[in-house]
Amino acid sequence: MSETPDRSLRTLARRLKMDLGPLRDSRDFRLLFGSGLVTMFGTFLTLVAVPLQMKELTHGSYLAVGLVSVAEFVPMVVCGLWGGAIADALDRRKIILYTEAGLCVTVVVLMVNAMLPEPQIWVLYVVGALSAGLGSLQRPSLESLMPRVVRHDQLTAAAALTSFRWNLGAIVAPGLSGLIVIWFGFAAAYGVNVATFLFSLALLWLVKAPPQSEDAPPASIRALVEGVRYAVGRRDLMGTYLVDVAAMVFAFSTALYPFLADELGVPEAQGLFFSASAVGSLIASVTSGWTSHVHRHGLGVVVAAIGWGAAVALAAVMPTVWGIFVCLALAGAADMISGVFRSTIWNQTIPDEFRGRLAGIELLSYTSGPMLGNARASLMGQLGGTRFSLGAGGLLCVGAVVAMAGLLPRFRDYDARTDEHAVRERARRESLAGAET
Repeated sequence: MSETPDRSLRTLARRLKMDLGPLRDSRDFRLLFGSGLVTMFGTFLTLVAVPLQMKELTHGSYLAVGLVSVAEFVPMVVCGLWGGAIADALDRRKIILYTEAGLCVTVVVLMVNAMLPEPQIWVLYVVGALSAGLGSLQRPSLESLMPRVVRHDQLTAAAALTSFRWNLGAIVAPGLSGLIVIWFGFAAAYGVNVATFLFSLALLWLVKAPPQSEDAPPASIRALVEGVRYAVGRRDLMGTYLVDVAAMVFAFSTALYPFLADELGVPEAQGLFFSASAVGSLIASVTSGWTSHVHRHGLGVVVAAIGWGAAVALAAVMPTVWGIFVCLALAGAADMISGVFRSTIWNQTIPDEFRGRLAGIELLSYTSGPMLGNARASLMGQLGGTRFSLGAGGLLCVGAVVAMAGLLPRFRDYDARTDEHAVRERARRESLAGAET
């Protein structure tokens, strides 16, 4: 007997509804989720305040503002790799707590500097570098803690929830942060960020995560090399990194948004373009329930990355602001789905003893891609114009992803039900759960 239309709609709604299982079933995931939500708002305060303060102190110097990101780049790369090594060698919970406290101290320094009669410019550069380093040290431990506090079958849902948290913050927090800076000043904005870090520290203190095994390798260059060798030896993992980097290098184009808005005669639309990706990602997160029923995650990454490139290419031929906005929102939704499936492959298959080091590699893959993408977009825009750069980049992305799917069959054909690494990790976690009970 066939389903009635009402029943079919209810079934579809259930499949689309975001899976809240990790929040419902895992106390530690709830604590980590809450901590991340609070810290994210405070971090956006600082991300908005520092460039504005630098602009004010240097009387509108573009170079001075841009050098803040330059100062952050090297610590981010070095500490991201080293953070992965120590995440596999030391107690991840302690690393998270210590780095969170360090990040709080850096914001205290910014607050004190803002309260001085003559705030010092060099403080913004030094603190920016320190906070980038501490954040990169922390990220691998946070990423590698996820599989320890969430059931193996809920890892996809946990990744979708984490994406939802970030996208919600990316839409709401920057606007609120800007208002706080304008209404109450830089010192007040930094002070609110300090309060968010203190609250976050209290939540993180309550997390109960098992310590590292006694035979964990010490943090060293050798351990880093072993992690890289493991990643290179896994074609499925290499596929997740290479497809993401290719998608970002060829189709990430936020540097073009101000020029695109000017060409349309609507300069104020550039803010709309910047928010479009987050809006699309948020909608995809809210309707992500279906992702928990997908097992071919490698193919899912490929399809999503193709969708990302195609949406960017389509934006290049859209004649109106809202047409471009819709395309960029679709691109953001595709990128979010790709991120969920990539995260699922990582968390389902990487052994715990390598999880931190590979989280460091992941950090580099999804932070370097957008930087290189904007450089590519600017160069192609200089040579052929804004629309050419946007459209050609999207098409190059589609071509590169299709080529990689053909060259990496282990990645393309990944199936969580039968993949040897996923099966082994699932069995290991089930045995650990049985031993605990």
